[in-house]
Amino acid sequence: MLRISAGLLEQTRTHLRLEAPREGVGLWVGRLGQVDQVIPLPNIHPQPTLAYHAHPGALLQAVQKLDREGLELLAIYHSHPRGPAQPSSADQAQAFWRVPYVILALETGEVRAYILPQGSEVGISVED
Repeated sequence: MLRISAGLLEQTRTHLRLEAPREGVGLWVGRLGQVDQVIPLPNIHPQPTLAYHAHPGALLQAVQKLDREGLELLAIYHSHPRGPAQPSSADQAQAFWRVPYVILALETGEVRAYILPQGSEVGISVED
């Protein structure tokens, strides 16, 4: 179960809306399933309106920050600007990290999380 405040979820949505029509990508970090920070990352995919690939250098810097601050990588989030909040075949193929992948469907506002590539859903609790 991932727990996130309404404010941090809105920060995530704002980041992803600003990236549209490109897919946006970033990290949810914190402790024990509670998201404490949102870290946007640059999408360097050659076709960013169809898929995402987080910039490796920015991702490495974010992971180093987590280590310094004693935080955990809780989830990787990205947007589907024109699709549902369900993993695409590309999402499943590039799922290297063993954390939930959060997908935000920008057209509907739906937010869902999955363990990939298996596809099992993970709950998200939005707290005030």
